[in-house]
Amino acid sequence: MLERMRLFDTAPRRVALAALSVALLAPLVPLACAANGGGTVFDGEGGNGASGGNLGQGGAGQGGTGMGGDDLGFDAGNQGGAGGEGGIINCDPKGTEDDVDGDGFTETEGDCNDCDKNRNPNAVEVPTEPGKEAFDENCNGEIDEVVVSLCDDGLAVDSMEPLDGVRAVDLCKMSSGFADWGVVSAQWTMADGSPPPLGSEVNFHLGHGLLTGFGPNITTRKGSRVLALSSGTARQPTDPGYQSVSGFNKDYIGSHPQGFPKESPACPGTSSGIPYDVAGLEVVVRVPSNAYGFSFDFNFYTYEWPNYICSEYNDFFVALLTPIPPGQNDGNVSFDSQGNPVSVNNSLLEVCGCPENPPGPCFAGGKTFNCSLGNIDLIGTGFGFDGEDGLDHASTGWLKTQAPVKPGDQVTIRFAVYDSGDGSLDTTTLVDNWQWIAKPGTTVGTAPIPK
Repeated sequence: MLERMRLFDTAPRRVALAALSVALLAPLVPLACAANGGGTVFDGEGGNGASGGNLGQGGAGQGGTGMGGDDLGFDAGNQGGAGGEGGIINCDPKGTEDDVDGDGFTETEGDCNDCDKNRNPNAVEVPTEPGKEAFDENCNGEIDEVVVSLCDDGLAVDSMEPLDGVRAVDLCKMSSGFADWGVVSAQWTMADGSPPPLGSEVNFHLGHGLLTGFGPNITTRKGSRVLALSSGTARQPTDPGYQSVSGFNKDYIGSHPQGFPKESPACPGTSSGIPYDVAGLEVVVRVPSNAYGFSFDFNFYTYEWPNYICSEYNDFFVALLTPIPPGQNDGNVSFDSQGNPVSVNNSLLEVCGCPENPPGPCFAGGKTFNCSLGNIDLIGTGFGFDGEDGLDHASTGWLKTQAPVKPGDQVTIRFAVYDSGDGSLDTTTLVDNWQWIAKPGTTVGTAPIPK
């Protein structure tokens, strides 16, 4: 397949080359963020875990790694009240073998409050809000314990172990069985859930990496690693094995995930091509008995901007949840407020640049991009003007997606990226900072995380 011609821009950069010495930004401070027009509100960060584990190639099943510890990654801002508030019922336990609250545990089995379904050994500890009463949600005899050890320290950038990818997004606890929340299994996968393509395994596995950051200005959201998925190489330009995002074609194709191809409402009449150079990670998780949702942070980069807006050539990031959330036709939970999938055509691309910006906006494909976050975060990633073609390309900056789950349920989340139309220009997405949400009524939404 002939590669598309890359356009070059010799106009002056709005950030001088001298700015390449920009110092490493401090780790992002957890702040609240609200979705424009969607009413989705995020607030609060936190939570740590601990693990051991061994490495190996291929999928990993329940209990296969020795990963342990506790995830305290609750989104306290979405919490309906501290310490299982809202789960208390009128009850009169008849003895230590009674399960009045119906949470699946009796007093003999470790339930420390049989009148509150949110307090049992299958719950996760919830940080107490100021002025609220503190509880021991997970019935381990401690209140608001903080686990200081993270589970992504020391992971190899090129690890073949899919559970290391799970650790990099800060899901630390393994499930030991039906009544124990945590990770059940993980596998590297294509966007439609099929295995990596036979004969292309080497190139496929270049598409996932566990990075310490991305360029000099993008740090992890939590812990020491982020999961990177790329249609090229999931590496920083300074990492061994990096190939330029301007055109590392890995020469394999895949099938669309369920619900796709899904065209952006912003680009009527446009048809995306077939998926090329797919990379993905699928995780099966048992939900804590007091969790009603989860969230994760991601940062999407595309080399298709600015030259291929509203065309068959596109870059996609999908986060596919099973069971499908109520009211949706498919499981994709990451999209903008107008329903656009996360692609070069979505409204969340705010890290970008052009000679006119600032103060004016940038224009690409007949669309207006404000590029409100500037282009500094593209430096040193391969997607900035300091790359091969002298152009700024684009990213969303850090976003947070949240989605609902049922307490105690088993869910599958599949993160995947791919090019469409051909494999010539690449995309990379960073995923980090998984958290559980304690508040009932969580809805699907994606919103920017303020700096």
